[in-house]
Amino acid sequence: QVQLVESGGGLVQAGGSLRLSCATSGRSASTYAMGWFRQLPGKEREFAAAISLSGDRTYYADSVKGRFTISKVHAADTVYLQMDRLKPEDTAVYYCAGRLGYVPADLYLGESDYDYWGQGTQVTVSS
Repeated sequence: QVQLVESGGGLVQAGGSLRLSCATSGRSASTYAMGWFRQLPGKEREFAAAISLSGDRTYYADSVKGRFTISKVHAADTVYLQMDRLKPEDTAVYYCAGRLGYVPADLYLGESDYDYWGQGTQVTVSS
């Protein structure tokens, strides 16, 4: 059974940093293309960042580009989202998502592209 478990959320002041983790179980992280999505208060879930199966390619939403970094550590079966220079408008529930992949360089940006989802972790940025 495939499971994705997020951790690392919390309360941080504006300008601070947090690192979210997403641990995969059931299959190795090296078999997944991964993404991070977020749901801001009162809004629909939106794409934040994606990383290819190989881990060599990444893509970011304009709203987080230059501040967030997605990475994979296959040996640890974990995907990370390093979030720097956080803003109050980054306050959201963050979800990791996984898609079993076969093409190492492919990236996936849509919710419907993903097969598996974590339960979400709350990030709150105070002003």
